[in-house]
Amino acid sequence: MALPVAKLGTLALRTLSKPIASRLKSQAAVHPKFRNFIIAIAQINHRITTKIQRRIYGHSTNVEIRPLDEQKAVQAATDLIGEAFIFSVAVAALIFEVQRSARSEARKEEARKQELAELKQREESLAKELEDLKVKLSEIERLAKGRGLTGILNLKGVHGAEVSKEATPA
Repeated sequence: MALPVAKLGTLALRTLSKPIASRLKSQAAVHPKFRNFIIAIAQINHRITTKIQRRIYGHSTNVEIRPLDEQKAVQAATDLIGEAFIFSVAVAALIFEVQRSARSEARKEEARKQELAELKQREESLAKELEDLKVKLSEIERLAKGRGLTGILNLKGVHGAEVSKEATPA
């Protein structure tokens, strides 16, 4: 029961993160100090991606890269922030699932170890009982060799009584 609820919870969290990300994007574009910060981030991101693209396509990389205009930079930065937020929520959900799974596996492994220990203890107990029975059997065999079969079965007294009955039929 807990597994479907946990999966639904993480799915709901990821679904709710999208509107939160769009709200974060809209607020980031309006706040003046944060706006300047995200414009700088967007310009750095633009330079890095442009250099990477030029290297991939085999173009010259020492050419000056023109900066984005302010509106495009804000749009690019807010998109980047939104995607980063959604990605971080997905990573957090993934980490939660992995940890939950690891705890579940640890519990199962502990149960297996405990069951194995119980089986070993039972095996040792049965081995001791078997050894005791072997000792008793060897004692019985020793007594049987010493007294004969009638000595073990206590037939001496019974056999003597039968002889006395046969002797008195007068």
